Amino acid sequence: MSLLFIAWRNFRYRALSSFLTTLSLTLGVGLVVLVMSIYGIISEAFVRNASVGYNLVVGPKGSTLQLTLNAVYYLSQPIENLPYTEYMEFYPKEKRAEMVRTFGGDPELGKRDGIYAGFMKEGYAIPLALGDYFGEFRVVGTTPDFFELLKHGPDVDQPFTFEEGRNFEFHNEENSYFECVLGSRVADQMGMRVGDVMNPTHGDPEGKGHGQGFQIVGVLDPTGTPNDRAAFVNLEGFYLLEGHAKPIPDDAVIELPEKADPDEPWLLTIPEREVTSILVRNGNLMMAPMLQNRIKESVRSEAATPIGEINKLMTMIVGPLMQALLAITLITCVVAAVGVLVAIYNSMNDRKRDIAVMRALGARRGSVTWIILFESLIIALVGGIAGWVLAHLGIWAASPLIEARTGVQVGFFSISTYELYLLPLVIGLSLLAGIVPAASAYSTDVGTNLSA
Repeated sequence: MSLLFIAWRNFRYRALSSFLTTLSLTLGVGLVVLVMSIYGIISEAFVRNASVGYNLVVGPKGSTLQLTLNAVYYLSQPIENLPYTEYMEFYPKEKRAEMVRTFGGDPELGKRDGIYAGFMKEGYAIPLALGDYFGEFRVVGTTPDFFELLKHGPDVDQPFTFEEGRNFEFHNEENSYFECVLGSRVADQMGMRVGDVMNPTHGDPEGKGHGQGFQIVGVLDPTGTPNDRAAFVNLEGFYLLEGHAKPIPDDAVIELPEKADPDEPWLLTIPEREVTSILVRNGNLMMAPMLQNRIKESVRSEAATPIGEINKLMTMIVGPLMQALLAITLITCVVAAVGVLVAIYNSMNDRKRDIAVMRALGARRGSVTWIILFESLIIALVGGIAGWVLAHLGIWAASPLIEARTGVQVGFFSISTYELYLLPLVIGLSLLAGIVPAASAYSTDVGTNLSA
């Protein structure tokens, strides 16, 4: 009969004690695996969402992390707003002149290239205007380019697609400037579909509702990005809402555009417009650092690289927190290993006569010692594997919710690199815990215990 089989028989013979000892180890291992998995999901969710096609986020002077959280994740509050002319600086004079003719403003704006236009090449700049809410969700004023030029997905190569409807338009006869597109989660949670009217509230989820509503013309397919949690409205319609026009300076020079349809509302002139942030992608990515430095030198604007800011967030804040949590769960494993030691050691008094009989029948001291160590090994293997399976069953059961909230797809076999080291660590701890009772078995006196 092999020593491992004898150890397995001892494990089964003390079924209740073995079960409780193994259960404590199972829970410890399960906690460690869950912490590792949660950290992996958080990291992937932040990093993958930091890149949806643009390489710079431009906003007012202030915290670059706050700018990134606000413009990319729709978290935190906007720092301030930028004049619309800052957005125009990314375009050549022909495009700037067209903006002046369309919206009205100082004709001098259209007589020079924007100061950042030389860095753009075939790239693009997309304005965002934040400040309103639809329920608990952010309302984002932007242009149709948002869904036509930006991509998403792990390789940033997937276009935005619509579960229902279409992208909003700059203007049409049916809905004028008041069309919107809802993210998938917004549509589901608010119970809104294409054809309904969305009325944003001003400045706060509980703020005053705007009288003017937006016709919902599209609902996005789930993307696993923060865009699932936002309502996108036409920027021109956003500007036309009550309280969204910036006061015109006394010295402003404005040449009004010609109005083709007298029934259409006047668009805000350029001095009345503001943007919260600008998403920028250079045609030549090699010029991105130069553009960022040039923007940082300006008086009003700040530029941030979303991936860099999120990496700093993970390194400086999220990483240390998760490491502290991981240390606590590892201590749980150590405590469980001590439980193994106590359980086996307490059983040694009951086994001394059995050990003495084995020794009298010819078993060597080393064989008896290995039986105790094998028993620790069995508890470690059963507890470690059961804990890993239990944790991954929980992750698998929660995978639809995780994917809906973060966009990260996880399955039963989604493992992190650190998990590969976990089972050897647990086995090592349990073998260490088995040394004391094994030493007790090694020193068991045959004569004394046979005569007892």
